[in-house]
Amino acid sequence: MEDKLKELLQEEQELQFEHFNEDTAWELGKLFVKTAIENNLPIAIDITRGIRQLFHASRPGATADNDEWIKRKIRLVNRIEHSSFYMGQFLKSRGRTIENMYLLPEGEYAPHGGCFPIIVKGTGVVGTIAVSGLPQEEDHKLVVGIIRDYLNQNG
Repeated sequence: MEDKLKELLQEEQELQFEHFNEDTAWELGKLFVKTAIENNLPIAIDITRGIRQLFHASRPGATADNDEWIKRKIRLVNRIEHSSFYMGQFLKSRGRTIENMYLLPEGEYAPHGGCFPIIVKGTGVVGTIAVSGLPQEEDHKLVVGIIRDYLNQNG
């Protein structure tokens, strides 16, 4: 489990942006939608910088419940500044819940995969990219994969 946690933290070190603005969010959002269409994924997608929602889309099969999961994942990432999947795995490795370790209600904070911090080099966490609709590890892998593809193409 410790190796998995190190791997997840390494993703956060690797997947950092030089800058992040509305155009970045738009380009990333288009990649998510394209991937969702090509693979018939029933997901909701959200990209937020600070308190501003820069991109949001839902594909057929996603529901209002997915939007609520996204909100809970975003709250967690903004509070803890790690991916929601990392936090879920960290808590699991310690045999703890978000409530008994951090006094955060799980009804408001979701330590489940699918939300990744937008980290700008030299600045830190400035926002979140979140997906909901797949099993949590698949949500996480989708977000990480698209961020990685975007950064490989755009520096």
